[in-house]
Amino acid sequence: MTALRVAFAGTPEFAVPSLESLLAAGHAVVGVLTQPDRPSGRGRHLTASPVKQAAIAHGLALSQPQRLASAAELSDLEGWRPDVLVVVAYGLILPAHVLELPRLGCVNVHASLLPRWRGAAPIQRAILAGDATTGVTIMQMDAGLDTGPILLEHSIPLAPGVTAGELTRELAGLGAAALVEALEALACGRARSRPQPAQGATYAAKIRKAEALIDWSQDAEQIARQIRAFNPSPVAETRWHGEPLKVLAAAALTDAAAGVSRAAGTVPGQVLGVRGEALGVWCGRGVLSVAEVQRPGRRPIGARDFVNAGVGAGAQLG
Repeated sequence: MTALRVAFAGTPEFAVPSLESLLAAGHAVVGVLTQPDRPSGRGRHLTASPVKQAAIAHGLALSQPQRLASAAELSDLEGWRPDVLVVVAYGLILPAHVLELPRLGCVNVHASLLPRWRGAAPIQRAILAGDATTGVTIMQMDAGLDTGPILLEHSIPLAPGVTAGELTRELAGLGAAALVEALEALACGRARSRPQPAQGATYAAKIRKAEALIDWSQDAEQIARQIRAFNPSPVAETRWHGEPLKVLAAAALTDAAAGVSRAAGTVPGQVLGVRGEALGVWCGRGVLSVAEVQRPGRRPIGARDFVNAGVGAGAQLG
């Protein structure tokens, strides 16, 4: 393996396996860029990003600029003299002079098969859309938004029932392995990039909290995707007795699979009652089989325990 001087830019937990893989592969990680500490938790205390915590644990040089615009904000990166800058969910747009700074350019680990789902939330958007396949792309960065040439792609089936949290962990590991493979090709001069296809580009817009509110008039399958896509954050929710009710786990059933027929006067969001260990709820089409919920300030509970708290057949959610 040919070791490189690597600067690393990343912030969330998704980026940590890539940083760890660079160190395990023997590359010299000369410095780490991550977002400034942010308020977090009920106490809104300043909290270091997962990448910052990993960098400190490994004794790596660290910089947390608000932007990458001024000479002062760029001084650390320039002083590290990297061969390549690896970017994994960093959260800042890199200006042109940063893209041109390393001799091998800037390499990005992106959690989709580009050009599908360029942008901030590719994992959640893939689940929401019901994609059958997803994966990771190792991309040579350019001035566009996730538009640069592709160095390497690895695909996986998007398993039915997978949550965003589970898929994030899987793609983080896949991306970390692919990154090491791509850097070895770059270091040895074997890398062959290709332009992204002109067709099939979609944009993965940042998730808004308002998207987490369940509309029971939708198809049960779409609601089930929403619940999986927003677990663990921001978490899909409905309302019960005027208070928010988070829905953590659910599956979609057809009326026939649920063993029910839709009577006159049935409305979306109406509770059928408990079937097995799940709570059936009418949707615009089909039935949502709700397995786990959480009331404000309380721990997650199963459907049967929720029924014991007072919800029964005929109750209305939403």
